[in-house]
Amino acid sequence: MALSRWVLAAALAATVASTGIGHAADYKSEYTVSTVLPTPFPWGQAAERWVELVEERTEGRVNLEIYSGVQLVSGNQTKEFAALRNGLIDFAVGSTINWSPQVKELNLFSLPFLMPDHAAIDALTQGEVGERIFAAIERQGVVPLAWGENGFRELTNSTRPVTTPEDLAGMKIRVVGSPLFQDTFEALGANPTQMSWADAKPALATGAVDGQENPLSVIEIAKMWEVNQKHLTRWHYMADPLIFAANGATWKSLPEADRRIIREAAREAGRWEIEKSRAENEKRLATLRENGIEVVELTDAQRAAFREATESVYEQWAPRIGEDLVEQAREAVAERHQ
Repeated sequence: MALSRWVLAAALAATVASTGIGHAADYKSEYTVSTVLPTPFPWGQAAERWVELVEERTEGRVNLEIYSGVQLVSGNQTKEFAALRNGLIDFAVGSTINWSPQVKELNLFSLPFLMPDHAAIDALTQGEVGERIFAAIERQGVVPLAWGENGFRELTNSTRPVTTPEDLAGMKIRVVGSPLFQDTFEALGANPTQMSWADAKPALATGAVDGQENPLSVIEIAKMWEVNQKHLTRWHYMADPLIFAANGATWKSLPEADRRIIREAAREAGRWEIEKSRAENEKRLATLRENGIEVVELTDAQRAAFREATESVYEQWAPRIGEDLVEQAREAVAERHQ
């Protein structure tokens, strides 16, 4: 009997060695996953899909637990990347906007009117530009695994249809806490006001601010028509790719076999979420129209006027982001549209 147990133990050890999978005692009881938005937002759905795939394919060895609303950093979105880098968070599905204060290259995606359509987003994230950005993230001690998508940020307001930069003159627009957003809306003649999302909805409801910018999923799910938002301009002025990522030390602590599973699961969840998010846009627009929001679709000429009006933002921000990276991105987009 003792010999049989020894043979069984030896066989198990050989299996573990051949697969690169460590003993259960080597794993944390829980690995934290940070996100800003929960379900039913596509962002939260992407995280849930990732968690499900990882737990299924690792047979429960890697137990991921989602903390939405950036609970792990007391709701402060811009501190998420630092917490991920420092190991307070194990994994995250994060926003390029929120992580840009720590990774200057991520401001690329917030440059106004750089990406006119989904093909342009893909030209950046799925090409050499995306590889350079992932390398910049990894230099900060965070391991990027895959891309997701929060969508194009569109404009809503309570005042009038916006079809030209002049229509924004003096309009109070709530923006996220990024200097680049401030500079963009000032270049357009608006009065940008930085505030949290928790403060934004009451401000919109009372008329303290006139408008805001967000992806269609947020505009619909948050029912922006209930806070006096009567007009929507689909101007695709910037997009916010999401990034699936891991803390460097957590990543190194996992067996190679599990790292492969986690990375592939992230890529699969990202592809699924991007496809789902894009497919739902027309349905979301229909819901907005049904609830009284007037939707303006800009022509190419109208969009060109906004792009020209914000050229000064490139002059300010290209040196900070990296002029060669900005130029490479512009060339990649242009090539995709030849």
